[in-house]
Amino acid sequence: MGDPETESVLPRIESDLLDLLEGVAQGNLDQRSYTVSPKTAVTVMLVAGGYPGDYESGKEIANIENVKESIVFQAGTKEVDGKIVTAGGRVIAVTTLQDSLFEALQQATADAGRIYFEGKYFRRDIGFDLI
Repeated sequence: MGDPETESVLPRIESDLLDLLEGVAQGNLDQRSYTVSPKTAVTVMLVAGGYPGDYESGKEIANIENVKESIVFQAGTKEVDGKIVTAGGRVIAVTTLQDSLFEALQQATADAGRIYFEGKYFRRDIGFDLI
């Protein structure tokens, strides 16, 4: 499972994640109980222009604080002089949990659009074909 998949799966886990990980490490996960949210999770990945090929770094990222209904996972970012800037190809993942796939797709896409950095790109079509 890769990075974007993890960012969709982990927010749905309502149980104590540390307890579940201890169960894996101790070989007794089957004896642990867990709860998963029935909501639909969608993650939209914001990438730097040029990704997956050559991409530029050091672009200031703005408006993360404007995302209220989703979780913002910073990936290819770093802080420079008190500002968050791009520092990788996969820059930010925006994950939302909603009651339906359509609502989740709409919210994640809208929130991805709220964040700005020069050269930002994200797919607006993935998932809508499943509705």
